[in-house]
Amino acid sequence: MDLTNPLVYGGPAFIAFILLELVYSKTHDNDELYEWKDLFASGAMGLGSAIIAPLVKIVFAVVLFSFVYDLFNPLVDGVPTNIMGWESFGWAWYIWIICQIADDFSYYWFHRANHEIRFLWAAHIVHHSSDNFNLGTAVRNGWFTVLYKPFFYMWIPAIGFHYEMLIVCMGIEALWQFQLHTKYVPKLGFLEKFLNLHTQHQVHHSRNIEYMDKNHGGYLNLFDKMFGTWKELDEEIEIKYGVTTPPSSYNPFVILTHEYGDIWKDVKRAKSFKEGFMYVFGPPGWSVDGSSLTVKQQQKILKKAAMGADK
Repeated sequence: MDLTNPLVYGGPAFIAFILLELVYSKTHDNDELYEWKDLFASGAMGLGSAIIAPLVKIVFAVVLFSFVYDLFNPLVDGVPTNIMGWESFGWAWYIWIICQIADDFSYYWFHRANHEIRFLWAAHIVHHSSDNFNLGTAVRNGWFTVLYKPFFYMWIPAIGFHYEMLIVCMGIEALWQFQLHTKYVPKLGFLEKFLNLHTQHQVHHSRNIEYMDKNHGGYLNLFDKMFGTWKELDEEIEIKYGVTTPPSSYNPFVILTHEYGDIWKDVKRAKSFKEGFMYVFGPPGWSVDGSSLTVKQQQKILKKAAMGADK
């Protein structure tokens, strides 16, 4: 099939919607929604990502996925057949739906790993480093996540989905993720039960302790609910956006690399290989002496304090 990645049309659409939200916020008494320096920093990182990502994806996505597909689905009598014995999946409409759900499952674990493994968090923290939640933040992407993201999706072409179908599904997922980054869409009733929507993504970008590391899903919240990471927005709680260890700079290169610098500082003071390993691959916030805490440790303390207050 002759397929086009929907992200080809994403760039112009992203810019148009950012400008629309920017103008609307400035003319409707919400001037603080966008900060110019923050927007320019996000734009610079988004531009860099737009330049780097296609080059990397040629190698990692197209080449890797096609290699995996061909390896696990060799031609048998001219028909791609999976090594497990079934005929590789075709292009029927329901195959597209199943592939999109498989893509969302991979996105969930890719996204969750970015929050729970510090070395991956160092790449992903870029996206969370703004204190603002707007469509400009949506393009504030790290440049290094594309180096390992495809490995979370390799199983999909391995079991028989065509690699071009997967790449299109990943593009659709990215488009959905962009539009989630706005405060102007309220809760949407019944749709909130199965879709990952705007208020749920506000929770994800919050640095409120009770909200941290929640709602990792792409366009579904199914896997968050299955694996215990779903959290509904409480509209009575004031959300604070950003991260607990911000870069404190609008310099794109500082924003891109500051967490790697913090990892290196921690590794240098490690007294054993195990400590050094945990500072790199343990959860963000892990420390041997308790000088900093992981999200789970902070949430446990918060829960105990709440239980004590109720007595």
